[in-house]
Amino acid sequence: MERWSSRFGFVLAATGAAVGIGNIWRFPSVVGRNGGGAYLLPFLVAVFVFAVPLMILEIGSGRRARADVVSAFRGVRPDLRSLGWFVVAVVLLVLSYYLVITGWILAFLVSAVTGTTISLEGFTGTYAPLVSFVVSLVVGGGVLSFGVREGIERLTSVLMPFVFVILVGMAAFSMTLSGFPDGIAFFLTPDLSVLADPLLWSAAFGQAFFSLSAGMGILLTYGSYVSEEMDVPRAALTIAVADVFVAVLAGVVIFPIVFTFDLEPSLGTELAFSTLPAAFSLLPAGRIVAVAFFGLLFAAAITSAVSMMEVGVASVRGATRFSRRQATVLVAALVFLLGLPSALSYTPFRLRVFGSPFLDVLDESVGTLGLPVTALVVSITFGHLAKDGFERPSRVERSTSLSVKYLLPPVLVTVIASQLLVGFDVPGWHVLPGRVRDRSLGSVVVVVFVAVFGYAVARFRRVSSR
Repeated sequence: MERWSSRFGFVLAATGAAVGIGNIWRFPSVVGRNGGGAYLLPFLVAVFVFAVPLMILEIGSGRRARADVVSAFRGVRPDLRSLGWFVVAVVLLVLSYYLVITGWILAFLVSAVTGTTISLEGFTGTYAPLVSFVVSLVVGGGVLSFGVREGIERLTSVLMPFVFVILVGMAAFSMTLSGFPDGIAFFLTPDLSVLADPLLWSAAFGQAFFSLSAGMGILLTYGSYVSEEMDVPRAALTIAVADVFVAVLAGVVIFPIVFTFDLEPSLGTELAFSTLPAAFSLLPAGRIVAVAFFGLLFAAAITSAVSMMEVGVASVRGATRFSRRQATVLVAALVFLLGLPSALSYTPFRLRVFGSPFLDVLDESVGTLGLPVTALVVSITFGHLAKDGFERPSRVERSTSLSVKYLLPPVLVTVIASQLLVGFDVPGWHVLPGRVRDRSLGSVVVVVFVAVFGYAVARFRRVSSR
C-alpha cells in the first residue's frame, strides 16, 4: 500500500486538492453575487462547523479502511458498493468538464507567456479548447502514473508554495491600485441584513464543500495513504485554514482590480477570461500580472484535477489487478470520453442540449446537485453506518462526529430538496461561477443520470459475479 512520505506531504497534497479554481476564481465571484463581506460569516460557519468535521471523518475513515472509495463503502456493508461507484462516477463527471476549464486556463496562460492576444470568444470559435483539454488530461494522467509520492506529492510540493508566493505578490501589487480601498471595503464590510436570506447560506455551503473537497471521496482516498501516527483533526484544520487563506487572499487580489477598472464584481467566466485580461493590458507590467494570474489558476486547477482523478484510479485498482499506470490510462480514456461533449460544446461544433451548451448542463446537474448528494452519502455511510474511523477518539473527534451525524445531513437534505423540488438556483453550488439557470433541466438530467448509472452498476455487478 502506498503512503505519503510525511504529515507535511499529506497536508500539501490535500491542500492542493482543496485549493483550486473554487478559491481563486470562483470564491470572489460568489462573494460578489452574495453581498460582499456579509457572505464571509456564513462561509466561515460552513467551513469550520460543517465541512471540517466531514473532512476529519473522511480522512479517519480512509485511514481505517486502507482502501479506495468503493472498497471502503463495501467494507461498511457489501451492498453499499454501488454507492461507492456512484461517488466515483460523480467525481469523474465533474472532473471531465473541470479539465475542460483547466484547458481554457492553460491556453490563456500560454497566451500571456508568449505575449499574444486571445479572447474567450475567439478561443471558443476554434477547436483549440479540445486540444487544451487533452493536454490538461495528459498532464494530470502523467502525474498520477508516477504514484503517490513521486507523482502527487512531488507535484504539490512544487506548486503549492508557488501558489502562495504568487498570491502574496499579487496582493501586494493590488494594494498599489486606486481601487484598493473600495475593493477591500466591498469585500470585507458585512451587510448583516442579508444574513436572513437562506440562499446566502446555501451558497456559502456550496463554496465551502466544493472548495475543501469534502464529501467527494478525495479525502477518503488520500486518507488511506496516511500514517497511523498522524493527528487527523490537526491536519484537517491546517488544510481548511490554508484553503480559506487562499480564498480570502484571492479576494484581496481581484476586488481592487475590479474596482480600479469599474468592472462588475459578480461576473464569473467573463471576469476571468474577458474583463480581467483586458484590465491586465492597461496595468503597468500587465503581462507579468497576467502570467502570474493564469499561472496561479492553472497550478491550482491541475492539483485539484489530479486529486479527483486519483479517486477513479484508486477505485479501478481496487476492483481489478491493474497496475497504477494501466489504471491511469483506463481512467484517462474514460475521462476523455466523458469530457469530449463538454469540450466540443465550446468549439464551432457547438454541442447543445435543449439549447444549452453541454458543459453548462453538466455543471447545472451533476456539478450542482451531485456534490451535495455525494456529501450526504459519505456523511451517512461513515457517520452512521460505519464503525468509528478512530480507535480511541479524542474529544475533538467525538464532537466532529456529532456534527456529521446530526447537523450536516439535515442541512444537505434541505439544499438538495430546495434545488430539486422548489427549483432554487444557488450559484454557490456551481463549479462555473456567475451563472444562474433554470433548475428544471438540471433536475431532469440528474434523474436520468441516476437511472442510467444504477442500471450500469447492476449490469457490472452481474457480470463480475459470474
